[in-house]
Amino acid sequence: MKTGTLPAPELEVRTSEPTHLRVIPRVRQILASREVLSNLVRKEVKVKYTSSILGAAWSTLNPILYLVVFWLVFSKILQNNTPHFPVYLLSGLVAWTFFASSLSMSVRSVVDNSNLVTKVYFPREYLPLASLGTALVDLVLQAVVLIVFMLLTWTGHLGLNLLLLPLSLFALLAVTCALAMLVAALNVQYRDMQHLLNILLLMWFWFTPVVYSSGLVYGRLIRHKVLGVPLLDVYLINPMVSVVLGFQRAFYGTVSATRTLKGGQVQRVQVLMPVSVGWLAILLGAVAAGCLGLLWLTWRAYFRMSADFAEML
Repeated sequence: MKTGTLPAPELEVRTSEPTHLRVIPRVRQILASREVLSNLVRKEVKVKYTSSILGAAWSTLNPILYLVVFWLVFSKILQNNTPHFPVYLLSGLVAWTFFASSLSMSVRSVVDNSNLVTKVYFPREYLPLASLGTALVDLVLQAVVLIVFMLLTWTGHLGLNLLLLPLSLFALLAVTCALAMLVAALNVQYRDMQHLLNILLLMWFWFTPVVYSSGLVYGRLIRHKVLGVPLLDVYLINPMVSVVLGFQRAFYGTVSATRTLKGGQVQRVQVLMPVSVGWLAILLGAVAAGCLGLLWLTWRAYFRMSADFAEML
């Protein structure tokens, strides 16, 4: 009697990672092999500017182009009342550009490095973190342009308000890192995520006071409520609002100003939200804490999904 062989059971191949994220040991592991991360950042920067004549100078030209376009539209055509509008615009645009470019690169970070994912073991968090590192290089270059412009034009207020900058930067890094891991993991399974992200970022930009006055928004929303909740509080749910407010208060610093009309009348212009530096620091601290909680959740999701990246790619 001839006996047949039983078919081999299908095995699910997974990485040797633990099933649950342990934050502290994982951070130690990431820091221990940080040279891999730095090499990935250098690779991303080289790929971004390969065969480019101007190289990294494009990072400074991008916000300058935005500045020229928005300055023409809002200052000359729409008659914007914001004094020293270029500094106001650049101070918020520096933060937004880092946020948007980080997410735009992170969403494809795993997919574009599929050869590494399927062949080499390394902490998968390096892929979205490398995108943040690349955008951080651009952030430094753009901040230098902003500071040089302020020094040349003698505008802005580099004083006590600068104490808000480290807290604003920390909150920006926390929210960007949290969302970068989320979109990178989702795009492996749902490739529509990269297209949806472009639409979301466009909408998100106009819900953030980068090109329009946050003081104007404050005056409009403070008087209205929805279900007993002030609309201003609803507006501040957007974490990028607080981050941009922190950058604007640190570099621009002009909360309100006066301008003389043609008839000789003096008009007071509310530029930034009329809140104290302490109040804004507390708001940024709360946003940073909330974004750290969001980072923990998205990191857990990314860690769990990363075990199947090789099979899904």
